Amino acid sequence: MDFSLPKEYQLLRKTIREFVDREVRPRASEMEAKGEMDMDLVRKLGEAGLLGVPFPQKYGGGGAGEMGYTILMEELAKACTSTSTTVGAHIGIGAMAIYLEGTPEQKEKYLTPLARGEKIAAFALTEPGAGSDAAGIKMRAVRKGDRYILNGTKTFITNGPIADIISVLAVTDPALGARGGVTAFIVEKDMPGFSVGKHEDKMGIRASYTSELIFEDVEVPVENVLGQVGMGFIIFMKTLDLGRLTIGAASLGGAQEVLKMSLEYASMREQFGMPIAHKQQIAFEIAEMEAEIEALRSLVYRTAWLVDTGQPFTKEASACKLLGSRIASRCINRALQIHGGLGYSRHYPIERMLRDARIAEIFEGTNEIQLHVIATRLFREYGVRIRA
Repeated sequence: MDFSLPKEYQLLRKTIREFVDREVRPRASEMEAKGEMDMDLVRKLGEAGLLGVPFPQKYGGGGAGEMGYTILMEELAKACTSTSTTVGAHIGIGAMAIYLEGTPEQKEKYLTPLARGEKIAAFALTEPGAGSDAAGIKMRAVRKGDRYILNGTKTFITNGPIADIISVLAVTDPALGARGGVTAFIVEKDMPGFSVGKHEDKMGIRASYTSELIFEDVEVPVENVLGQVGMGFIIFMKTLDLGRLTIGAASLGGAQEVLKMSLEYASMREQFGMPIAHKQQIAFEIAEMEAEIEALRSLVYRTAWLVDTGQPFTKEASACKLLGSRIASRCINRALQIHGGLGYSRHYPIERMLRDARIAEIFEGTNEIQLHVIATRLFREYGVRIRA
């Protein structure tokens, strides 16, 4: 068993890390303070080819697969979770749904400009009454001739205000329920009747945009149906599996960053006549961080390998999100305690990272949903179907 990354992935990591240090890290604090994503940074991400890393080159992507995308999310999250969230919503769910289920014509028309960074994507699933219960969506799509008429509201949509192309889920046949009566659509922001509603004022990831999306008699051509009519719920769940893996990757990046900061601080901060690294409690806290990070790294990269080799990965992706979100929060909490008052100050990034990390336990399926997914999949392997 060879756990080393091939040279092309090592080079990709180096390239991404240099971009992050040059373009992302210097902007993170200012973007947080303003509560705004720097769109010049988004443009540069596109120009650098980082908004299409996993997609095939024939559609304008980097051809690096899920492994390359995992590296991207890990490195971005070391510097700025708002940026990794913006990129994750664009690549991992918004554009990914089109890549997974789009026709060749849809991929050429929509995925290509998304992969090149010429346009930005969003993924519209959540509604005021449907979050963890994703099958409970109410947004309607009614066919009239060669078009579907969409009406309803989506909420908590990452990239909502800046998205050009949105993957949207709507009910086409209420009598059939989620599996058979829900369809996915590709919606363009300029379609009449589409508008952006309330912007969310969030505790963390403040520089990433999150908003309500409003659909009032939005006419969508039948050729913009994504996948088969009635199969939208399944398409969106497949897409979220990949999103959950990369939340694990982003969590890994954040945890590594605070471990590095803690090592540096404990080595130079003196109390009682010596660096605090000599204090057993401090050393043990850092050792706990390292052990959890290495366990998470193995899980995340093994899951990325499962994806790229075409093997089942749903259970493992849920574990990536569950453990990743927990480990990142624990590591950041430990780092804050090690840094003391400095860690609590808004002039230092740990306070921001603590607030940013909390959302990982909520979006793209709460951790409670991940426990449900893991349990049901695990029992299914043993021939038992449960309703956890």
